[in-house]
Amino acid sequence: MNARIRQRTVLLATSLSYVVVILDTSIVNVALAPISASLATGMSGLQWVVNAYTLTFASLLLSGGTLGDRLGERNVYIAGLAIFTVASALCGAASGLAMLIGARIVQGVGAALLVPASLALINRACPHPRERAAAFGVWAGLGGLAMAAGPLIGGVVIGLVGWRSIFLLNVPVCLAGIALAFRVAMPAREPGGAAHRFDIAGQIAAIATLALLNITVIRLPAEGWSAPPIVVGIAATLLAGCMFVAIEMKSAQPVLPFGLFRHAGFSCAIFVSVVSAFTFYGLIFDLSLYFQHQLDYSPMRTGLAFLPLTIVVPIGSLVSKRAVAWLGPRRLVAGACMLAALGFTGLWAIVSCFSDAPFAFALPAIGLAASLITPATTATLMASVEIDRSGIAAAVLNAARQTGAVLGVAISGSMLALQHSIADGMRGGLLLSAALSMAAGIVWFSAYAVSSMTPRPSRRSPRSPARTAPPAARPSPDSDR
Repeated sequence: MNARIRQRTVLLATSLSYVVVILDTSIVNVALAPISASLATGMSGLQWVVNAYTLTFASLLLSGGTLGDRLGERNVYIAGLAIFTVASALCGAASGLAMLIGARIVQGVGAALLVPASLALINRACPHPRERAAAFGVWAGLGGLAMAAGPLIGGVVIGLVGWRSIFLLNVPVCLAGIALAFRVAMPAREPGGAAHRFDIAGQIAAIATLALLNITVIRLPAEGWSAPPIVVGIAATLLAGCMFVAIEMKSAQPVLPFGLFRHAGFSCAIFVSVVSAFTFYGLIFDLSLYFQHQLDYSPMRTGLAFLPLTIVVPIGSLVSKRAVAWLGPRRLVAGACMLAALGFTGLWAIVSCFSDAPFAFALPAIGLAASLITPATTATLMASVEIDRSGIAAAVLNAARQTGAVLGVAISGSMLALQHSIADGMRGGLLLSAALSMAAGIVWFSAYAVSSMTPRPSRRSPRSPARTAPPAARPSPDSDR
């Protein structure tokens, strides 16, 4: 297989799997009402149907990257895709809520294995920077489209076949991805490569922190702030978080290298990405319930009601490269955050109209903002680290986005449960999203100038051997126009 065919095979295989993985973070929102009726579950159960997947996905992403380095990217990719395939079939066959949530957890395990491995496969298949950038652009663009198009696709499919179909349709697509991956002959690894230890203690602490936080937020509406389970949950979350930080600070090969955050560009990209995922997925969760419970829409009509949000995402992805060249990353991302804040504020003003027509004017602003933010922040983050740390940087970014999605769904659902109507609960969530988006824009605009003027610190681990010679200086790609 020549290099060109190999590149296309790798890109097709990884894109197929990534689209399915990202679809499953948003498509299930449209199925919440049918799942609730079929499996007799309430708000808390629905939140876990969504978050069991994203929580597991977020918690294990960094470990998935480590396993790929140790066992081989293609092996881990195929294993992850096989796990995801079996779990999707189990979701479609679930006879009760517990079985569905358990299968969603297994789906998250498979996704956490295959996503970092897919990035590494593309990186190996495309050695030249221009080819690699183009491949990552296609990969990320399809993922963004899948994220936004999930409600529309899900609404149509559920309306025609039923909610189980959104999981069962994953199976043939994943099998095709596995078959394509087996056709890729990976080059032999160079001898003497760095060994990667598995940070078990850090991984357990990270999972515990996220799980405790999620459980506490979901139980908050029913229990109240002063209830013993909530007080204990908050204390346990803080303790687990402190333990995670302490473990990672002492680890020779931490699952989350805190040294990456010394560069302002990296830290700001993570913060803005978390806010974007938090607000976007929280909105999808709220709107799915609003359209189906408040307005009594069918799943298909709910998917069509999301069209003003989804249709602008590919447009934003197509123009993002030119927009960065025209405005520069600093002004583009800050402006996109402010555009999202305006969209959320507009939704807050019209959510009590009990009609989807006014949403057609506010949703495109939010969708366009999200589609512009993702590629610009990703490019800034990857430019802020040395090339030999790009893999872990990408894993941290994806983990941060998924964590934001988990918290967005958990907190949005909790705010809905605290109010008498979905519309009242949404108003509080929309104000929070507007404030966070505005804060993200201000932080990005203020800190970007600092990141462009700050020399990059060494990206090697403090315990790694010193380089025999410093790398040649190169101009910072972070500088704005």
